[in-house]
Amino acid sequence: MTPNDGLALRVEELGIEYWLPRLSRTLPAVEGVTFEVEAGSFVSLVGPSGCGKTSILNAVAGLLTGYRGRVSVHGHPVTGPGHDRALVFQQAALLPWRTVLGNVMYGLECHRVARAEARRRARELIQLVDLGGFEHHYPHELSGGMQQRVNLARALAVDPSLLLMDEPFAALDAQTREYMQGELTRIWSIKRKTVLFITHQIDEAVYLSDRVVVLSARPGRIKEIVEVSLPRPRSLALKRTETFLDVERRVWDLIEPGSGQPQEVT
Repeated sequence: MTPNDGLALRVEELGIEYWLPRLSRTLPAVEGVTFEVEAGSFVSLVGPSGCGKTSILNAVAGLLTGYRGRVSVHGHPVTGPGHDRALVFQQAALLPWRTVLGNVMYGLECHRVARAEARRRARELIQLVDLGGFEHHYPHELSGGMQQRVNLARALAVDPSLLLMDEPFAALDAQTREYMQGELTRIWSIKRKTVLFITHQIDEAVYLSDRVVVLSARPGRIKEIVEVSLPRPRSLALKRTETFLDVERRVWDLIEPGSGQPQEVT
């Protein structure tokens, strides 16, 4: 892969094992996983609990070493964390002593961006995530959905080429989660960042993604990569259409063969 071939990410024959000291043996988590993510696309990983989704994400982030295979971002092997990738976790993990503006500026300050420029970029992103007027609020004064929007703005502030999202809406109530899915599609359509997204919720993966990578039970292997050809922009009403439900059923049946009921994987 070269930096100009249109691929943001390539994972090749990835194998991950964990050593269990108490049992004196290894636990295979991921085996032979290969997939690609085109620049500017949105790809989700789904599969049963324990199938290695987060392990794959950590390898891409550079937080995991000692695996077999190869992970490359824009043609460059991943050897550790880098400025070209940003992580959004399930918990917003905002700095409680900093305001919304201060939290969004934090990564820019770490990158030694001039304060005036950091403030300008942070304010622009706060507007983008629809938090204008909350710049000087502290995290405890925000709802869970608002905190996660701050978290997203903070990740976007450092202008990563690849955004890695590990179940970012899992801790939210159902209504807020639906709203945040709509917000993420809106923000993605503007920024067009390459996104690798992990979720247990099948309808979330289908709604957000261009492709859904379906993993088997541990050790995680790719069962199928499902193309989501639903038109964009996507409104939440799309989830109630038969076309959407057909794709959702297809993904669910890959995870639980024989089940016709789309639902959340636990």
